[in-house]
Amino acid sequence: MPQSSHNRAAELHNLAGHAHAAAAEAHGKTDHLTAHELSKKALEHSLNAQEHSGQLVEEAEKAGNKSNAA
Repeated sequence: MPQSSHNRAAELHNLAGHAHAAAAEAHGKTDHLTAHELSKKALEHSLNAQEHSGQLVEEAEKAGNKSNAA
């Protein structure tokens, strides 16, 4: 599995974390509209990270099945 694929998954997870932190900070400043928008962005990043990670698992499983069949 190329390391760049894992780096991309980590990057997506980090983006989600940063968006969650920014949303919490905005919420703490009673800027609820900004916090809501940042929360939506955090969810989007989290879902993208989950999807990308799932694809990596599928690719690894396929590679494992090919090597077991040989």
